[in-house]
Amino acid sequence: MEKDAIAKLREILASSGWSQERLAYNLGVSFSTLNNWINGKTKPRLKAVKAIDDAYLDIVGRTEIDRKFLEVAKKKALAQKITVWELVKNTPLLDKLTLFLTYHTNTIEGSTLTLSEVKEVLDDANKVLSNKTAREQIEARNHRAAMFYLLDELASKGKGFKWTEQIILNIHLRLMNTLISNAGSYRNHGVRIMGSVTVLANHASINRLMNDFINDLNVPAKDIIENIAKLHARFERIHPFSDGNGRTGRLVMFVQALQNGLMPPLVVKERKKAYYKYLELAQTESNCDLLSLFIAESMVTASTVINHG
Repeated sequence: MEKDAIAKLREILASSGWSQERLAYNLGVSFSTLNNWINGKTKPRLKAVKAIDDAYLDIVGRTEIDRKFLEVAKKKALAQKITVWELVKNTPLLDKLTLFLTYHTNTIEGSTLTLSEVKEVLDDANKVLSNKTAREQIEARNHRAAMFYLLDELASKGKGFKWTEQIILNIHLRLMNTLISNAGSYRNHGVRIMGSVTVLANHASINRLMNDFINDLNVPAKDIIENIAKLHARFERIHPFSDGNGRTGRLVMFVQALQNGLMPPLVVKERKKAYYKYLELAQTESNCDLLSLFIAESMVTASTVINHG
């Protein structure tokens, strides 16, 4: 058990990008205690092993889930209420949500900007960080532009908002503006995700698949969180664009949540491994339970970060 716990600690550090100090803080122990565990000088006691197990499942991902556990998580997520009007009228809240969503979604895709650097870039349109690439800084500003476009659409159309192909294309256009030559257009070639067994859609089928996807986006769902999970897995499997699919898909979830008066999910960079694991499971085995859990937890995370972080 102790040896397994040490291996889990090392994998948590590798997957999350946390320092030992950060992991120690999250586990409620001192740095020296954690360091001694990792180096085999001491062994974690039973209570600490349980905390390590919980952290491991959170960061690296589960392989199964109890239905009652999932339903409790969904219930907590559905309690995180916010309307698009509450968001756009509360500038500090909007700025904070924009900052965290932008930072985490771009970091998942490889950006090296820190949270404070993203804030600098978003706060000053003329700011240029000499130690970071121009692409990373454009990505941050583009993500905010795409978010604000969607908020304008939601606020102006209210309950009359309907998903269209043009809205999807406009999200991508704003996200990838100046970054790729075919921003706002579907790909016309094959692609694959490195390290994934998911078979992506043939480019010749994208128009048909996206038409069906958009139609289903406009169908009200009884289980909102499960519906977000299923459609997210479906969009990412269609992979309609040559680049920017992950960011586009997460912005679709952003809108889906707000359409239902819920806090949008914040997919944090530390949980990237679990996110991809659950996404692939949903795509290859048609089992969305773990992805539903992840989205529910990510909605609670967003609420915690925005309101208390």
